Amino acid sequence: MFNKLIETLKANPKKIVFTEGPDARILEAASNIKALGGCLTPILIGNVDEVKANAAAGGFDIEGLEIIDPATYAGMDEMVDQMVALRKGKMTADECRAALAKGNYFGTMLVKMGYADSLLGGATYSTADTVRPALQLIKTKPGNKLVSSCFILAREKDGVQELIAMGDCAINIKPDEDALVEIGLETANCAKIFGIDPKVAYLSFSTKGSGKGEDVDKVRNACEKAKAAAPELAIDGELQFDAAVSPVVAATKCKGSPVAGQANTFIFPDINAGNIGYKIAQRLGGYAAYGPILLGLNAPINDLSRGCDADEVYKMALITAALA
Repeated sequence: MFNKLIETLKANPKKIVFTEGPDARILEAASNIKALGGCLTPILIGNVDEVKANAAAGGFDIEGLEIIDPATYAGMDEMVDQMVALRKGKMTADECRAALAKGNYFGTMLVKMGYADSLLGGATYSTADTVRPALQLIKTKPGNKLVSSCFILAREKDGVQELIAMGDCAINIKPDEDALVEIGLETANCAKIFGIDPKVAYLSFSTKGSGKGEDVDKVRNACEKAKAAAPELAIDGELQFDAAVSPVVAATKCKGSPVAGQANTFIFPDINAGNIGYKIAQRLGGYAAYGPILLGLNAPINDLSRGCDADEVYKMALITAALA
C-alpha cells in the first residue's frame, strides 16, 4: 500500500507541515521521509535551535529541511491579517496573533496560504486542537457540511494484501441520515485513493427490513440518499455485517445485491459501532489500522494519536500527503 503512495508522490511531489517539530518521533519520521528523495518535503514547526538539537541527539538527518519558528516568522503580520479575515470578526488581531504562536494554528495557516499541501499534527496536541484550526481556517469542501473520518485497514492473506475502509469511527458521535450520506461518499472516495474499488455497505443490526425501529430507518434512508447522490457507486443497505461480507449469508438474506457478500467499505450507524468495529478488525482480525483519516476538509489535515511512534508518523504522513 505504501509503495503505491510513494509512487503517487514521486509523480506529484507535495509538502507536509509537522506542527510539533521538536518531537523525536516527528524528527525520526521526517528523516525517513527525506531519505525517499524529494517526493515529500517536510516542514518542521518549532524553535530552530531546539529542533536541530533534538535531531542531533536522536541521530536524525534533517539537514536541509525547512524549520519555521512562529516567533521569528517574517510573514507573521500578513498571516495575522489573513486569519482575522477568515475568522470574520470572531477573533481580534491580538487573539489571532496569540493563536498563531502555536504550531497547530500556524501550520494550518501555512496550508491555507498555499505554502504547504497538507498537515499532520497530534503527537502532543489533542484531536480537538488539530481539528479546531482546520475547521476554522481550512473549512469544509463545497457541498460538505461536516468533517468525518475513516480508517484504512490492511492485512496480508495468502500472499495478497487485503484493504478495507471503515467510517466514521472517530469524529461524529451520532450522525443523522444526511451526515451518514456524506460519511459514506467521502469514505468511498478515500478508499479509491488506496486502490480499493469501493463496495459500500451501510451497516445495521437489520438486513433489508429484518429488524425494525428508527435506527434501522436512519441507515436505510441514508443508504437510499447515498445511492441517489452517487449512482456510479456500488452501495447497499441496510445490511448486517455477516450479510455484507459472507457470500453464503448474502445469497440467503439479500440475493442479487451488488454489495452484499463482497463489501469492502463499511459505514457504521454511529461512533460506538464504528470504533468497536475497527478495533475488533485490528485486534482479532489481524488488520493494521491507519487513521483516523479526516475527510471533508478543503485540504488534507490529519491527526496522530499522542501514543504514536515514528513509524506511525511516517505512514500517516504518506497517507496525508497522498490525499492532496
